[in-house]
Amino acid sequence: MDTGWKWVMAAWLTAGLAGCGSTPAVSSKKSAPVTSAARGGYYLDDGPGANPPPNLDAIADAAPRSEPLHRYANRAYVALGNTYVPDTELKPYREEGRASWYGRRFHGQKTSSGELYDMYGMTAAHRTLPIPSYARVVSLDSGKSVVVRINDRGPFHQDRLIDLSYTAAHKLGLVGTGSGRVRVEGIDPAQNAVSGEPLASGIYIQLGAFSQPDNAQKLLEKVQSRMQDSSPPAHVVLTGSLHRVTLGPYASESEAEVGIEKIRERLGLQPVKVIR
Repeated sequence: MDTGWKWVMAAWLTAGLAGCGSTPAVSSKKSAPVTSAARGGYYLDDGPGANPPPNLDAIADAAPRSEPLHRYANRAYVALGNTYVPDTELKPYREEGRASWYGRRFHGQKTSSGELYDMYGMTAAHRTLPIPSYARVVSLDSGKSVVVRINDRGPFHQDRLIDLSYTAAHKLGLVGTGSGRVRVEGIDPAQNAVSGEPLASGIYIQLGAFSQPDNAQKLLEKVQSRMQDSSPPAHVVLTGSLHRVTLGPYASESEAEVGIEKIRERLGLQPVKVIR
């Protein structure tokens, strides 16, 4: 989170520092202490907005796409006496820890990316993941998951892994408790992006079509974990209202037939061959 150096001084004067802060290259903010769980667990003087959208659950997850990394937000920085070195390229990431959230106190203020924080968007703050990048956050208590776009730095509380937007926390069921156990997995847009663009011409295998993006994502991850040996990339392509999970393109129809047999054996699915 990023609201200027005035928050740094306020935070240093407050015992029990916690929360988010952006890199010095983009200016910095340190959050005030977290309130008790009885008050929601959000940051002091923070909390839900007065007039939230009527159906937060209907707000779509972030859609991963390839983006150039921010020129300044991925430089090494110091926060509360600790040095952090953000990743400057996308690479596998998977870690478990606690997630918290931030709301109205920072709504409309600058994040480390320079973008304005939208508590009703699907974004998050992380200490070292590239800005911008995408991550899947899975609640270890409920099993619910969301996809967020990393556009901010923090949290710097010792037992926090990621700071979520209000909506992301709501969809994971973390608003009432203020924090919760999660698993954070980095997303490679080249492998996981939901694309609205048609696939290039070629031979593909379609494994399923879903109206709910979460169902398509779950199948995509299953395919990627069990078909790693020699399969071409898996994609989720949005056509109309359906999220289609496909593999391809294949070099020939015979290779596609071999792929279909592998899928039947390993996944128990009945895929179809599609020529585009």
